[in-house]
Amino acid sequence: MVPVHGGGLRAPILVWVLAAAFLLLVASLLIGAFTRPEFPPYQLSTRPATTGIYTLDASRGDRWQLFRFTQNSVVESGVAPWDLAFRRNHVITAPGAGALDLGAVSLDSLTTVPLEGYTTTTFAADTVNAAIGKWYAYSMLSHLLTSKRHVYAVRTAEGNFVAFEVLAYYCREVGAACYTVRYKTARPRG
Repeated sequence: MVPVHGGGLRAPILVWVLAAAFLLLVASLLIGAFTRPEFPPYQLSTRPATTGIYTLDASRGDRWQLFRFTQNSVVESGVAPWDLAFRRNHVITAPGAGALDLGAVSLDSLTTVPLEGYTTTTFAADTVNAAIGKWYAYSMLSHLLTSKRHVYAVRTAEGNFVAFEVLAYYCREVGAACYTVRYKTARPRG
């Protein structure tokens, strides 16, 4: 027989803390599972952009969607040069190109971008561009990605300069990995 002291058995405080943490984790996963993103009003672009806003489907995990600023549209791999590529939550620059995070600035008022300081893409098993790799904020509560609303400068492989921002990551036709980007050409300074 086990002696009981002081009116019953008490669970150690650590057990209660771990149980509470587990319940919070389960609650956050359940909330995220039932949360639906608000789909922005953007529709997939079917022709080259005329407004400097383009929406593309990057939902396939086995294929990059290649974008060319001078053509204002997605281009086919091996057919035309490209500037940016999108796959799921990844954004990279083309070989010979680079990107620079300008922070939370207004794209509308931006006319010039720095001449130097651009980060090139590392092409390896995990292809990344550190300057634009974390363009998003991730919500542990909803499990959704939202744009940080940073503006990024791109120096293309041809030496042209463009500034862009990610407006949205969701759309009605695709769901997740449906990028809407806004962009414009810029002049280098310095």
